[in-house]
Amino acid sequence: MDHNIRGSRHGTLSSRIGILLLSAVTAILVLCLGVSNASSVLAQTSTPVVYVVPIEGMIDLGLAPFLARTIGEAKEAGAAAVLLDINTFGGRVDAAVAMRDTLLNSPVRTIAFVNQRAISAGALIALACETLVMTEGGTIGAAAPVLGGAGESKPADEKSVSYVRKEFRATAEVRKRPPEFAEAMVDADVEIAEVIAKGKLLTLTTSEALKHKVADLMAPSVDAALDAAGLTGAEVRYASQTWAETFVRFLTNPIVSSLLMSLGLLGLLVEIRTPGFAVPGTIGLLSLGLFFWGHWIVRLAGWEELLLVAIGVLLIALEVFVLPGTTLAGIAGVVAVVTGLGMTLVGAGATVAVIVGALGRVAVALLLAMAGTFALLRVLPRLPFGRRLVLATGMQADLGYVSTPESDRRWLERVGTSVSPLRPAGIAEIDGTRVDVVSDGGFIEAGESIRVTRVDGNRIVVRRASPHKEDTHE
Repeated sequence: MDHNIRGSRHGTLSSRIGILLLSAVTAILVLCLGVSNASSVLAQTSTPVVYVVPIEGMIDLGLAPFLARTIGEAKEAGAAAVLLDINTFGGRVDAAVAMRDTLLNSPVRTIAFVNQRAISAGALIALACETLVMTEGGTIGAAAPVLGGAGESKPADEKSVSYVRKEFRATAEVRKRPPEFAEAMVDADVEIAEVIAKGKLLTLTTSEALKHKVADLMAPSVDAALDAAGLTGAEVRYASQTWAETFVRFLTNPIVSSLLMSLGLLGLLVEIRTPGFAVPGTIGLLSLGLFFWGHWIVRLAGWEELLLVAIGVLLIALEVFVLPGTTLAGIAGVVAVVTGLGMTLVGAGATVAVIVGALGRVAVALLLAMAGTFALLRVLPRLPFGRRLVLATGMQADLGYVSTPESDRRWLERVGTSVSPLRPAGIAEIDGTRVDVVSDGGFIEAGESIRVTRVDGNRIVVRRASPHKEDTHE
């Protein structure tokens, strides 16, 4: 019995020792974690981290994902703030709206430092930040939406002005800034007593912005702006774009994207006119591929736009090869291509002015592509390297080919009269017989003299007959 009592006491003592050891280890771990957290908090408090994002030049769609990525990185790094170093005359409204939404929803404090000027779209971005600091001699405002480019701009319609005005007002209300001043930057009909008369847009200098509570602070530099915002001695990390973001900004530049559209459409039209999927088709597909890839990255292009453009190209090919002269398929194809490309150029929050401008760019690109196609098809066969790209050998019936009916070959070099307008397909009368023909470059009106230049498959190709004698021997 004594043995059992001693064993029981020994077991109880061992259990107590184990519990004490476990408690001691737990206490040590908790203490270490507490010291570590305290050190991190102390380090963050003593040396705050601030990410600086440059907003310079034209505001374009490539800036929106760059800003969103930087704010995400700042949040993960536990940064105290993200500062936007702004010096811009503005740019795209839809790009500014996307950046405005990102700033209003930012989990990290945002500071705008207007380093000289925040005009037009730049003003909306500056107003969207929690703290607005301006350099001495800076300006902010003049944000009326316009149509056209530099030197040819004109005021946008009332619907566009109304939309942008309310975006400015809502942004100012969220950031506790005077909303009527934000509206006056957009709409010349907004009048503020003793500040701006009706009929004039509002642009504020630094001192005026501070006086009317549009700006919060004044500072001569980024470091001084951080000091004024209560972030003295902060570790400044300058954000920079990745090569992909830089490339996307290049591809979505209005001039570059218009050039890519023109080259893409030109290549496809030439390939359709001279099938063989060689150089023109490859260049066309590559250009359109770069165009859609860049706009896909900035979330403008989607499957709907791609499908519309593809359908449009197929309809144009159908008009050329299967249903020449009907024009319905061709018109529907052009409309689908213009609509698809136009949708790719506008984003969420786009005003009517932006939409009209986008459709105008697509129309110009299409016209340039058609003119370039016409010129290339006239010049290319005469060039040494062009002859290598164009199949010169005729697949004639007497050589074993049967694609061209033997009866059609009798019309070669015959002269007749166009019965209907050839745009490019229509009807001509040759030697008293009505024949379906296709014009080889350019439209031919009804009643004009025409000459058959070649027979391709089931197509009888004609040109306007020249009155000059030497042209009859071409």
